[in-house]
Formats: sequence, C-alpha cells, structure tokens
Amino acid sequence: MNGSFNNFPSIREMTSRVEQQAKNTTVQTKKPGSISFAEMLEKTTGNRVQAEPLKFSKHANLRMESRNLDLSEEQLGRLKDGVSKASEKGIKESLVMVDDMAFIVNVTNNTVITAVGSSDEKIFTNIDGAVVV
Repeated sequence: MNGSFNNFPSIREMTSRVEQQAKNTTVQTKKPGSISFAEMLEKTTGNRVQAEPLKFSKHANLRMESRNLDLSEEQLGRLKDGVSKASEKGIKESLVMVDDMAFIVNVTNNTVITAVGSSDEKIFTNIDGAVVV
C-alpha cells in the first residue's frame, strides 16, 4: 500500500511532493532589458539629485555676480548636501541657507534659481521647504 487512505495521499506523500516541487522550481528573474521595482522607484523619485550635478541658472549666475557672492568648495558641498536633504523630504522648491547666503533651488531639476546675500531683502516666496546647512 502506498500510504493512501480512501484514495487520498498521506501527509508524508504530500510533504514529499511539495519538497520535490520546491527543488524543481526555479526562481524567476527579471527579463533582460527590464528594470526592477527598486530601480524604477529610484528613477522616479528625487534620488536624481545625487546622479546629476548641481546646476546654476543664468539668473542665479547673474545674481551671484552682481551681489559679489562667491562659494568656496566647502560651501558648495554644503549647498549640494542641503539640496539632497530637501530631495529626501520631497521638497520641490527649497530655500537653502549656507552661512550668510540664501539660495532658491528647484530640487526637481537640481538647479539653483537665484541667490541672495546678507545685505539683500529677505523675503522668499513660492517655496515649499527650507534647509539650513
């Protein structure tokens, strides 16, 4: 007798079948040319900031020049860090404060829109977040 009772397989037989099927089953991998969910999520979220260099718009460059604003390498690094933090929080238009300078940044495009120094007016509109670094 094969362990069946009333034509039903025994628990031992069923366990054996399940184990055999598990051995024969291959893990499905993604198709060539497709991307994983994690890769798609990274592409569609603000993680682009780290992949693309920080850009300065023509307007921002003109404002920095006319206001005699110079960024050191260390300050530029802090500005980039601030933009990255804004991106992580889902901010789209951010005020990023670096020492006595303020930058309005379009986080989505990773672009500095304008720059303000300590002697300029301090009213900021059309932003949805601020980062002080």
